[in-house]
Amino acid sequence: MQPDAAATAHPSLSFYSAATGLYSSLHPPLPLPSDPSLSLVPHLFSHLPLHHHSLLVDAPTAATLSCADFRRLVSSLAAGLRRRLHIARGSLVLLLLPNSLTFPVAFLAVLATGAVATTMNPSSAPAEIAARLRDTAPSLVLASTHNAAKLPPLAAPLVLVPDTFQQQHDDDQFDFFFHALLETDPETPVEMGVGVGQDDAAAVLYSSGTSGRSKGVVVTHRNLIAMVELFVRFEASQYTRPARDNVYLAALPMFHVYGLSLFAVGLLSLGCTVVVMRRFNVDDAVKAIRKYKVTHLPLVPPIMSALLRANPPLELDSLLQVSSGAAPLNHTLIHHFLHAFPHVDFIQGYGMTESTAVGTRGFNTCKHKKYASVGLLAPNMHAKIVHLESGSCLPPGSYGELWLHGPAIMKEFCFVTGYLNDDDDAFTRKDGWLRTGDIAYFDSDGYLFIVGRLKDTIKYKGFQIAPADLEAVLIRHPEIIDVAVTSDEDEEAGEIPVAFVVRKSGSTLSCTHVMEYVAKQVRTRRSYTTQHSPYFLAWEHYKIIITASAQSAFLLARVSNSSKNGSLQALCPPVQINMADIS
Repeated sequence: MQPDAAATAHPSLSFYSAATGLYSSLHPPLPLPSDPSLSLVPHLFSHLPLHHHSLLVDAPTAATLSCADFRRLVSSLAAGLRRRLHIARGSLVLLLLPNSLTFPVAFLAVLATGAVATTMNPSSAPAEIAARLRDTAPSLVLASTHNAAKLPPLAAPLVLVPDTFQQQHDDDQFDFFFHALLETDPETPVEMGVGVGQDDAAAVLYSSGTSGRSKGVVVTHRNLIAMVELFVRFEASQYTRPARDNVYLAALPMFHVYGLSLFAVGLLSLGCTVVVMRRFNVDDAVKAIRKYKVTHLPLVPPIMSALLRANPPLELDSLLQVSSGAAPLNHTLIHHFLHAFPHVDFIQGYGMTESTAVGTRGFNTCKHKKYASVGLLAPNMHAKIVHLESGSCLPPGSYGELWLHGPAIMKEFCFVTGYLNDDDDAFTRKDGWLRTGDIAYFDSDGYLFIVGRLKDTIKYKGFQIAPADLEAVLIRHPEIIDVAVTSDEDEEAGEIPVAFVVRKSGSTLSCTHVMEYVAKQVRTRRSYTTQHSPYFLAWEHYKIIITASAQSAFLLARVSNSSKNGSLQALCPPVQINMADIS
């Protein structure tokens, strides 16, 4: 994809300053709360409607929570956590929970106590959970009843959380204790978030950032309030249809910033209905869309691909809008979707964990319908397109690294106990700019297009995988002396991890053995192959030291050349490690 010709003329544009090299939003600035003592939950509750509309619906059981129920449960659980477990400012609570009615309640209740919440994929392997527990040293763990067996011995208290508030097992002391916490007298509005202000940490959300091992992204109450206003509530204001009439399907995981920002925080302030799926499945999603007359479906490319593969083709008459984010969407998939669902408004957006999901959003209410673009800068956000070598700011129509600035940009990175900053990372704290690691350009209308990435993370189905994390797992195998993990393009997943290993001399280690070893250490899902699937490969007498996908082309070229010389041995048929599968 090349920039449009008009953009390369560098006209005088309202969203771009040639003097400063800065891009500004075409949307007018929005006023954000100025009270420094404000925290997220009181702000959210100030918007929450008082009527008894169904705010949350559990798709498999049809259990519901009204706005009044939701407010009461958050307040009661916060009071129970504070008074019975002494969770307060300075505490960190780990949520190891699947999508459920209890997830948003638990997340917001933790924040209402003044504590910091951190989330994790509940399908994580025991070794990954143990590592995260060492990393964060939580004061409390809230885990689903399905995950109890995977938890190691804990230094912190454990409360097992059911999927709905109707579930209660009297013979399970932990589950019973959760319900006992809910019976605590609710916090008064004055007590909610007492002693915590906008600049205090609210959550630690894990991301691979731009390089290296996974690390925690510290987002503040100010960041989350900005997300509510600049992303969710602003977008709703752009349409004439009342937001409370909308029905959203929560098919994305709430432990990830995309799902969290929408289903556990932002959409709740609108009073619309959120139908919660425990885990995405095409058949269940279609049933839920039809049963609950879902109007809005936020998704990632693999979900769109799954919907398009349905046979016979789906008829989803209630759908009004589908929005895609978290990973690039290829033009072919967009074309097929527009053909299959011509009545549905389709948009893309761009955001990161480090920007609290705020960045750009596409709106097709104007004359432009640039489906391949991720949209216009959100209100109050600024950007630079930076030359990769000189560091100079580039005008519209020029490719460079995207930098973002605004009230939603995270506070800092942490990756070990104690909120230690990673000073070597690409986040520039001195002036508040976030180096995204994405290659992009703005066109002459102010629309942003993402064309590639600098960072060496692998974007698998919207999830970020750090090559260093997989390399650390593989190198612990006693018969592997060196390893390099990179990525390859995949039409469905976006990118897939590919591992190249060096065996000890004389080792007979096979690909099957390696895959079995990896499966015990990390979260893996069903394997699949494609025509262009990469090989698991090993060098007997040759060694390549490489970081990751930033040099994957070089690596694959060396692989090809070595194969021709007979020095490269394929261990098995085409396979790949598939991580964090959500389908």
